[in-house]
Amino acid sequence: MSNQIPFDVSFNFVPRAKRPQKPRTVGLTEIRAPYYSTFGTRHLSDVFDVAGQWVDGIKWAGGSFALVPPEQVRAFSDIAHENDSYVSSGGWLETVLRYGDDAVDHYLKEAKEVGFDVIEISTGFIMLPTSGLERLVEKVVKAGLKAKPELGIQIGSGGDSGEDELAAEGAKDIGDLVDRGKRALDAGAEIIMIESEGITENVREWNTGAAASIMNGLGMENVMFEAADGPVFEWYVKNYGNEVNLFVDHSQILQLEGLRQNIWGNKSTWGRVINPA
Repeated sequence: MSNQIPFDVSFNFVPRAKRPQKPRTVGLTEIRAPYYSTFGTRHLSDVFDVAGQWVDGIKWAGGSFALVPPEQVRAFSDIAHENDSYVSSGGWLETVLRYGDDAVDHYLKEAKEVGFDVIEISTGFIMLPTSGLERLVEKVVKAGLKAKPELGIQIGSGGDSGEDELAAEGAKDIGDLVDRGKRALDAGAEIIMIESEGITENVREWNTGAAASIMNGLGMENVMFEAADGPVFEWYVKNYGNEVNLFVDHSQILQLEGLRQNIWGNKSTWGRVINPA
């Protein structure tokens, strides 16, 4: 552990676990844009003023940007870019896919116009073959955007379905997820988002074995886990260190970063997160 980190922070004499500066390739923190919590550009600017050093990207969820004036979506992108953070569409391409190839092309075109950098390709609600996923990845990359497939083990994941509903749907094979992830990466995907449902969300018991298999099968640097719950992101950092890539709510940035840097924690993590310089 180094005595200081190369960031503009107060009380920097207190030893911290190593954290790289942006643009980072490991230990990424992606935060949720307006969805469960509705907020605007002034709030986003405040978030970046306070915690922008720890935010690598923002993600719109559930097509929420399609309910917002385009100039506002663009303003969100501008604020993120001014703070060296990317903008991800989040899941919505699966909605656009229902209306054909022309709609997909239009979607990608407008995504660039409003400043998106990353297009998430979610497969929770749709039965998309691996070959189709590969073609979508290639189409996104050809459009000059980064492709981020979202894969999961829970059939029907990605919305607000209840635990019993999802349990009735059943789960997918983890080996298949790893194979699809590898093929998507080979097709040009930037990173794979791992859906939390079926692993740590809407389950009676966490499926930690699934997380381990995915991590080992695809490589920690190639995956990002949904972890918008304090005990969940703490579990990932506790088990995989502070270089694990996580998606959290924007309200949780400092809580997560404090854990990553080893300046705070609870009984099971306090003082134990180490990453030497």
